[in-house]
Amino acid sequence: MPIIDPGIPAWLGKVCTAVAALVWVLFGVDYAARVYLAEERRRYVREHWFDLAIIVLPLLRPLQLLRLVTLLSILNRTGSRQLRGRVVTYLAGGLAVTGAERGHPDASITSVSDGLWWAVVTMTTVGYGDTFPVTGTGRLVAVALMQGGIALLGVVTATFASWLVEKVAEPTRRSG
Repeated sequence: MPIIDPGIPAWLGKVCTAVAALVWVLFGVDYAARVYLAEERRRYVREHWFDLAIIVLPLLRPLQLLRLVTLLSILNRTGSRQLRGRVVTYLAGGLAVTGAERGHPDASITSVSDGLWWAVVTMTTVGYGDTFPVTGTGRLVAVALMQGGIALLGVVTATFASWLVEKVAEPTRRSG
């Protein structure tokens, strides 16, 4: 909420801060539980170092939103779901980069609409260069979003190509 509208009442800002702290604690509890339940705890920590870094390093906390991208890429395997996954990815990336960039004197991403525009042109690999992150956190979000954008476009392209090959092969199977 404070990212979307920085002019919210102070009490609402405090509620949002409390909710964000609670979510951070829940991420920590979730990670601790997963480590506790793992058969090989040291191996689990080595293989899930990024989750630990997000919990421990305040600079990386905006990247918690990007965990949704990973979850959506697993859940969304078909065409109509891909669109929903892409929209959520744009929103999460746009909000994360806006939160990281807003307030920096050299920032070109200063509003939610700037952040969403940047996320869309970044994920579609257009990259006009009119807006770009200047903070460390913003650039980390950018790297994650670029990787996600390329992967998402690859999945969509592969799905379409597979469907096309299937449709072309149908008449051959029927006649043969």
